[in-house]
Amino acid sequence: MTEKFDENPDDNSEELSFEELFASYDDNMGRELKPGDMVEGKIISAGRTSVYIDTGTKSDGVVEKQELLDETGEFPFQAGDVITLYVVSLSESEIILSKAISGAGKAALLEDAAQTKTPVEGKVKAVIKGGFNVDILGKRAFCPVSQMDVTYVENPEDFVGQTLHFLVTRYEENGRNIVVSRKDLLVAQMKEAQEAFLADVAVGDLLHGTVTRLMSYGAFVELAPGVEGMVHISELGWSRIEKPDEVVKPGDAVLVKLLKIDHMEGQDLPKISLSVKQTAEDPWDSMGKAFKPGDQVTGKVVRLAGFGAFVEIAPGVDGLVHISEMSHTKRVMRSEDVVEKGEQVQVVIKSIDMDAKRVSLSIKDALGDPWTGISVKYKAGDILEARLEKRETFGLFIGLEPGVTGLMPVSAIKSAADAKSYDTLKPGDAVTVLVRQVDEENRRITLAPPDQKDTENWQQFAENQKEKPVGTMESVFLEAMKKKK
Repeated sequence: MTEKFDENPDDNSEELSFEELFASYDDNMGRELKPGDMVEGKIISAGRTSVYIDTGTKSDGVVEKQELLDETGEFPFQAGDVITLYVVSLSESEIILSKAISGAGKAALLEDAAQTKTPVEGKVKAVIKGGFNVDILGKRAFCPVSQMDVTYVENPEDFVGQTLHFLVTRYEENGRNIVVSRKDLLVAQMKEAQEAFLADVAVGDLLHGTVTRLMSYGAFVELAPGVEGMVHISELGWSRIEKPDEVVKPGDAVLVKLLKIDHMEGQDLPKISLSVKQTAEDPWDSMGKAFKPGDQVTGKVVRLAGFGAFVEIAPGVDGLVHISEMSHTKRVMRSEDVVEKGEQVQVVIKSIDMDAKRVSLSIKDALGDPWTGISVKYKAGDILEARLEKRETFGLFIGLEPGVTGLMPVSAIKSAADAKSYDTLKPGDAVTVLVRQVDEENRRITLAPPDQKDTENWQQFAENQKEKPVGTMESVFLEAMKKKK
């Protein structure tokens, strides 16, 4: 009678005879491995320095535990996990395994490694024209500089002396012409890591990452080992940023939002777009509560333009100060004549357009209008010391104080006793003037030479006489002469 052997009494799978199981076991035990073979083995146990693998043959395999540690230095496996390794050497009692063919193997394995895309271990010996001289299993191989890393190699000398893993991309002339690539291996590893990572995330997710490097156009952030995305400079913050290093530096831990994943044709890896600023609230969402027209605030000049200056009044909120709103005291032709980039200035909010996200600001309103109350400060008949600002064909513009300029018409100058003395005045010269008329509403002050004060009194007297009963010409003349005396 044939004896039955139930491998798992609780399993309803088809039963095999003892002879069949033994034959199957004997087939595996009789399998012969050779250096360079790939083995999918199950972890039996992990010691302090070594990990033991069931190779499916009569001999167990052993691999250095150090080779299997992850990026954080942790051992990510447990008994029963299946991993892929390569045979380096073997004996009757033990099989030495590794993640890649190393110097412990044989040079004859290189050709097989090229055909099977098996990683090999090599040491970078020197930088040569166009790439690197790499020692692999005692043979000289060439690695083009473009194939040493997935990014541009800025300092090739940094790789000299390092022992790295490569793929053999060309094996010719019995090993006299060997070309290797580290980039192809890294891309394959990164692609595998990205596929695993991206399977668990979606556009819109908030992720933690580490800044790896900065470029003029943005910052690269590592989201997981082998998974890197880019934060464009416009997405680094709500404020206007000129250079990425104003906000972040390599090594910084950042929270980012996943914006887009682009699988571009001809590219090995997808392009991942990230944002730092979108992890925080848009400052415009609270703009209506924080500010209102008429508020006076302090801001930073962030950009100069031909028509004005942009002033940041809150992180991510810029307002425009038009050149017409820069000064009461002078006519502004260029914004840089009044302010400079980076300067802190006082401004008054003139208007807020929430829909267009625009703020109009004024510097001159924050300084105060020198014409306010001018009719109280200057009255007709006052004689003042002032300075000539500008000469025109119709008269002289004379500054009474910063921002307040009056006009002395040519007609008034001609009637002065020393009219010729006004012809020699130059801008900046001191001049004594008589205030003839003040029009605060229209921002005008009319001036005259001081020797016309009596004439001004006579004109005022004539105006007053218009309100009295008309007498004879003689009586009017006599009355005027009395007043004169």
